[in-house]
Amino acid sequence: MEENLVLIEHPAEGVARIVLNRPDKRNAQTKDMIYQLNDAFDVCAQDDAVKVIILAANGPHFSAGHDLSDYSVPMDAFTPVSTAGGFTLPGAEGYMAVETEIYLGMCWRWRNIPKPTIAEVQGKVIAGGLMLVWPCDLVVASSDATFSDPVVVFGVNGHEFFTHVWELGARRAKELLYTGFPITADEGKLIGMVNKVVPREDLQRETLELAIHISRRPSMGLKLAKQSVNQSLDAQGQWQAIQAAFGLHQLGHSHNREVHGSYIDPSGAEIIRTENKPK
Repeated sequence: MEENLVLIEHPAEGVARIVLNRPDKRNAQTKDMIYQLNDAFDVCAQDDAVKVIILAANGPHFSAGHDLSDYSVPMDAFTPVSTAGGFTLPGAEGYMAVETEIYLGMCWRWRNIPKPTIAEVQGKVIAGGLMLVWPCDLVVASSDATFSDPVVVFGVNGHEFFTHVWELGARRAKELLYTGFPITADEGKLIGMVNKVVPREDLQRETLELAIHISRRPSMGLKLAKQSVNQSLDAQGQWQAIQAAFGLHQLGHSHNREVHGSYIDPSGAEIIRTENKPK
């Protein structure tokens, strides 16, 4: 267990800023980080003085996705927040239970926090990094930000909060997954995934100004507006689609386990490292 992988700041009245704090690893997500992030969201959600939540990250990159070295860390170090259970069961059953808890379940909890959430994004957002950005209501990105989901090279269909079609549209989602090519911040704004693109040096200030502006609205109005939009997505079948994609994701893990002896195709890691080397 590492301390301070996630920080909580209060930069203005009515605004909380949650900060991923593993910059030396490009904020790659361990189980420890994800549980600390969930705790931070819970603290801010339950604080009536907080009306808007910003999710940010220290360092040059928002998140490089899941830390693959963390897969073997046992779940008994953490207190579950869902009723998934069965984490220690053998085979696909136990592995699916773990991912149901720490990926699918966490993202859905964050998506449904009854307060506006804003992702403050810089640098690279790779694969599982998207599962931190996409549950947020708004996205402010620096002009150097890129978004990619290259995990098809691992023999799976994408990260566990599969809202690609809603974020990108069907054809752009397929291109993202098939090629692994990144989407720039400007392109993300053009297709509606990003709300605002700003210079890197202005990112924190611009995001905070937006959060302060929103925080001046009545909390009840904000809550009802968020719920109304989310329920529109629910009516379109978003949750059912996410669960269906999650099931296929588990099929990919099981296939890889039989063919490669690993939950992911091991050749994928080097491909992603090569394609995402810092310039």
